[in-house]
Amino acid sequence: MMKVLAAQPKLVELVQDAILAEIASGKLPPGARIIQEQIAQELGVSRQPVQQALLVLRNLGVLREAPGRGLQVAPLDLDHVRDMYDMRAVIEGLAFRKAAERNAKRASEEGPALIAEGRDAVAAGDVARMISADMAFHSFIYSLSGNPMVAPAMETHWTNTQRVMGEVLMRDERPRDIWDQHEALLQAVMAGDGKKAERLARQHIEQAADFMIERLRREQAPA
Repeated sequence: MMKVLAAQPKLVELVQDAILAEIASGKLPPGARIIQEQIAQELGVSRQPVQQALLVLRNLGVLREAPGRGLQVAPLDLDHVRDMYDMRAVIEGLAFRKAAERNAKRASEEGPALIAEGRDAVAAGDVARMISADMAFHSFIYSLSGNPMVAPAMETHWTNTQRVMGEVLMRDERPRDIWDQHEALLQAVMAGDGKKAERLARQHIEQAADFMIERLRREQAPA
């Protein structure tokens, strides 16, 4: 019984990630109805984990009640996106500063491979890989921070960030290469310069917010 209980949350998380990936890739655009039975069939799971995953995504604002019954993909709220990036700037600044102060050596050993993967994803034009590489780099920094509260605090923000990144990267003919900024951030962490790492991290997130919101505003503007 304990094994079943332990496995269920992981399955719900996997289903949630799969649904979010479909939304971020544009396969489920804003307004698209979510058909629980179809998702369960495509993923080869029962309806229960799908139902729980949909509830989580609804509570996060990714989904909303559809006219009549059921759920649909919610449109992105630009004020919410700005608020989310404001929170990210503060937490990311802390994470990068602590990573530099506590784990410069590990950053030097493992960080360059993550930068290379990000650059390869951009070169390949693979949106899913771009998002995955970005998340992997930031998650790596969270682990280097030595603060176990950082990753859980960022989990909700990343759920929405994936979607924002997906919608922008799909529509931007020349996706902005953020990996020069990531490399500069990594260099500050590797050098053990906590103040510089925090400053660059905040700047990185604030610039990302401006870029993403400007693109989304352009897309949402009436023709």
